[in-house]
Amino acid sequence: MRLAVKALTWTAVALGLGSVVTGCTTAMRVDSAEDRFSPMGQFVTIDGGAKVHYLQAGSGPDLVLIHGAGGNMRDFKFDLFDRLTDDYRVTAFDRPGLGYTDRFPGIPDGPFATAGESPLQQALMLRQAAAKLGIENPIVAGHSFGGIVAYQWALMGLDEPQPVDAAAVVSFAGVAMPWPGDLGAYYTINGSAFGGAVTIPLLAAFVPTSTIKNAIESTFAPQPAPEGYGDFIGAPLTLRPKSFRANVRQVNTLRPHVVEMEKRYPELSIPIEILHGTKDTTVPIDIHSEQIVKLVPSANLTRLPGVGHMPHHVAPQEAVAAIDRAAARAGLR
Repeated sequence: MRLAVKALTWTAVALGLGSVVTGCTTAMRVDSAEDRFSPMGQFVTIDGGAKVHYLQAGSGPDLVLIHGAGGNMRDFKFDLFDRLTDDYRVTAFDRPGLGYTDRFPGIPDGPFATAGESPLQQALMLRQAAAKLGIENPIVAGHSFGGIVAYQWALMGLDEPQPVDAAAVVSFAGVAMPWPGDLGAYYTINGSAFGGAVTIPLLAAFVPTSTIKNAIESTFAPQPAPEGYGDFIGAPLTLRPKSFRANVRQVNTLRPHVVEMEKRYPELSIPIEILHGTKDTTVPIDIHSEQIVKLVPSANLTRLPGVGHMPHHVAPQEAVAAIDRAAARAGLR
């Protein structure tokens, strides 16, 4: 009996010490990430008191840039953003819960919660921010997960027209359609209550830098990541526990929302330009872009042979051309 009590006592002590070490390590990593990758832009407060982080520059027709899963506005600022400011007023947003934008007001945010912001909630937040910034008739361009938010932004204009409605959409390897199967253990575990309380704190505290580098390289494959990208993008910001949870929960709960969105795609008539690599294994072109163009007559797909999931970096001239085509088709240029 005494041995059992001692064993339980030492187990409790070990767990407690482990929790303290994990918490301290995580706190140091969060502070380091935020010191190294401080906000690039400014903040606008929307309904409910949430703050949205944005970067705006340039002049001309409004162009909104929405980044993908696990990222932030730095993905666009690395290269594409500055290519566009001579011809557009460019506004890049951090999506809800990522970078320095708050989560959707009222969404459960604790370690054991599993709710993720839907495309509708994300588009609502970003549209409100855009309206407060005086953005009108924007071209809305999204990469990866940002693509489905861009499509949702456009769908919202079907019911109650607003000045902030999209004049055109540009998708860079964007999520568009429901996919077969599940997302794999990474998202299903980390997006669960167990993951939020147990695995995410451990990963946030102890995942090595090499793992982050490998994740970036796999996202670009079969092309290499551009020199300096990994040092600029601010990947450690996504390892902060709150951002980590927000990201995996958004992805883990996404599919049912896409199923509902698909039903309304045929109603879209605004210009849609899609740039998608044929070697994309993250958001496969045959499941997403090649299917939505069958539903939306105004959608134009440009295939990039041999290109992976980052077409706006691998082929930035093509990305700019897609935006220019969208602007011309929308009568903005």
